[in-house]
Amino acid sequence: MLNLELASSAEATSGAGFNARRAAMVVLGLIVVGLPFGLSGFRVFQLSQVIIYAIALLGLNLLTGFNGQISLGHGAFFAIGGYSMAILSAKFGVSYWFAIPVAGFLCFGAGFLFGFPALRLGGLYLALATFALALAVPQLLKFKPFDPWTGGVQGLLLSKPAAPLGLPLTRDQWLYFLCLLGAALLFWFSSNLVKSRIGRAMIAIRDHPIAAETMGVDLALVKTTTFGLSAAYVGVAGALSGLTVGFVNPDSFGLFLSLSIVVGIVVGGLGSIWGMVVGALFIEFVPNYADQISDVLGEGAKALPWAIYGVLLILIMYAAPEGAAGAGRSLARHGRRFLPRRESPSRGT
Repeated sequence: MLNLELASSAEATSGAGFNARRAAMVVLGLIVVGLPFGLSGFRVFQLSQVIIYAIALLGLNLLTGFNGQISLGHGAFFAIGGYSMAILSAKFGVSYWFAIPVAGFLCFGAGFLFGFPALRLGGLYLALATFALALAVPQLLKFKPFDPWTGGVQGLLLSKPAAPLGLPLTRDQWLYFLCLLGAALLFWFSSNLVKSRIGRAMIAIRDHPIAAETMGVDLALVKTTTFGLSAAYVGVAGALSGLTVGFVNPDSFGLFLSLSIVVGIVVGGLGSIWGMVVGALFIEFVPNYADQISDVLGEGAKALPWAIYGVLLILIMYAAPEGAAGAGRSLARHGRRFLPRRESPSRGT
């Protein structure tokens, strides 16, 4: 009888916890949906960029955090996605509804093909190969014979789309919701992917590649597919960025973009899905705040923004070496110590 009462109490507690989490998710969803209606157009644009960066970070995290392949060149796929959107839209008049998935498929193909030579590389050698990719792509976009398509050093202009179906939204608000829709679908897909058989194979390759191969995992297929999927995510992010900014230019996709994406996944937490949102907030807002701090310090502090950025990054890594996701798990563990413990049923009752 006592066992039944304890089981019923545990179920009630579990149900209450689930309802609390669901209520928190509903409140958070309402806040995210309502944000663009209470902010200026520039702030809405910044939030759109945060969502775009979160998609790109998630793509790299699938490759590095879950599969163990290091890339310093994902800014190249961001550029391919952005230019795919720009060329299809500006040169061929293709709808962005069609151009965004096409950009993702093109980047999947590019990443999958790049994954084959990457199979022979690992660790720092793969990082150097992708580093070279990040250096080469912006220069290729400036190559004179490609000017009719890429616009050369001048880049290409895109017109921001108006909200469809007569929705009472500004262009920036509509682009925010478009980015939010894309992020929701991609985050949902990733969350399910890493829990699936393929996701377990990815993690097994990261942790014990020889054991994974012994268990029948096709290392070549999983690695190349993961590289392609990672590139597809970043390509979609690049397409949404080109549409949101309304402009693409080779200098927008330099080496710093690739390094920023790496910084974002480290700050958010390797092997984390939702930590990428924190990483995206960091790479979007921290450089801006560093600029503002240097402006407050006066004329002699114009060289300080990146020093401030570096110091903040070091402090964050010192305080949370496992990123935001690891810090969240640590806080949750410490929080559970203050919760009342349920007494276990005594034996023989």
